[in-house]
Amino acid sequence: MSTHASTPRNARIAATGHYVPERVVPNRYFNEILGEDVDTWLQENLTIRERRWMTEGQTTSDLCVYALREALSQGDFAPEDIDLVIISTDTPDYISPSTASVVCHKAGLVNAASFDLNTACAGFVTALETGTNYIKANPDYNRVLVIGAYGMSRFLDLHDKKTVTLFADGAAAAVLEATTEPGQGHIASSIKTRGEYYDYMGIYGGATAHPASCELVAEHGHQLQFVKKFPKELNPLMWTEMITEVARKGDFPVDAIHRAFMTQININQIWETMDNLNLPRQTAPAIMSTYGYTGSAAIGMALDIAHRSGDLKSGDVLVFMGSGGGLTFACNAFRW
Repeated sequence: MSTHASTPRNARIAATGHYVPERVVPNRYFNEILGEDVDTWLQENLTIRERRWMTEGQTTSDLCVYALREALSQGDFAPEDIDLVIISTDTPDYISPSTASVVCHKAGLVNAASFDLNTACAGFVTALETGTNYIKANPDYNRVLVIGAYGMSRFLDLHDKKTVTLFADGAAAAVLEATTEPGQGHIASSIKTRGEYYDYMGIYGGATAHPASCELVAEHGHQLQFVKKFPKELNPLMWTEMITEVARKGDFPVDAIHRAFMTQININQIWETMDNLNLPRQTAPAIMSTYGYTGSAAIGMALDIAHRSGDLKSGDVLVFMGSGGGLTFACNAFRW
């Protein structure tokens, strides 16, 4: 009998995919609704020119199914190859049951366990971390499908300039696969919560705090609200600290980062973070100009676009940095 310890299991990103709805909503659409020129400000300050919204009859689960099929096709996986599905969304099909159950049925994922998680726009990174830990801890899970999905257009007040011009729809998928190859896959992570900001932004109507029959829902419906203004320095500060922490934990220099896939809420905050880290700004790919802000889907969408463009090479260090309402922050690093 061998006395050598077995090589520990790790998780690598084996395939990616994404989907956005066909309906293109340009900035000028809001010029007409709001009665003012928001197009110029959006382009000059956030680089946003257009975004995609779901068409009538589409649901978040539909976006997920399109994205996961792209990922399965890219990795040459069959639906029955998936052992676990983790869907990160704060715009589910229903409060209950889970959107993951719906997706398993629609996509024929007959062998997969499944659940939803909600850390808002930090969700794709949180789901990557959760799926990785399942693979590391339990040999029953060899392929985990992670999906970040966002159907926020269904929760927008068309006359609220603070939200309606930013938020958009999309989904992104990644297949995590078990590996024992050294120098591949997950490196390190950090997840944090700043709960004092829980009541700054969210969809506050329709659950136990404000049931469907309460006055808040009567006034605002089940709509996204910016209630208070976040400190503008908060994201760059947290992102800089957490990326530095993950690099330290993973024992790699910050300047070894090939790509940093970031929450796409504000291009200036992304650039400020890259400047803080002394990294070229192009280290963090931006997709806001074409897709607006796609929340829990944005990081995975940027990853898939980079992957399909041939930008990622074996051995590249990739960092994923997400932040979302709550506030939640999630960061991890993978070696491609």
